[in-house]
Amino acid sequence: MAAALFSIGLAIVLIKKNAVFMLMGIELMLNAANINFVAFSYYQPDKLEGQIFALFVILVAASEAAVGLAIILKLYAHFRTVDLTKAETLNG
Repeated sequence: MAAALFSIGLAIVLIKKNAVFMLMGIELMLNAANINFVAFSYYQPDKLEGQIFALFVILVAASEAAVGLAIILKLYAHFRTVDLTKAETLNG
């Protein structure tokens, strides 16, 4: 299940040019990693490292979503689109 979820997220990131869909794909990949961490932790009941890593991934995903949405809002305010191919003038 986690491999399928990760594959779907990776396909979304590689295929879609919309910034919102790319963030959703990254979230799917992070959730697939969480499923693996908790599943591995299930087979070692005396150790909680998998659940602790899953908690850290949830914290990183929340901060990534907040920063990513802020960037998308600024991108939309400047270009009036969330299509990442139209934002080429931001290249350094």
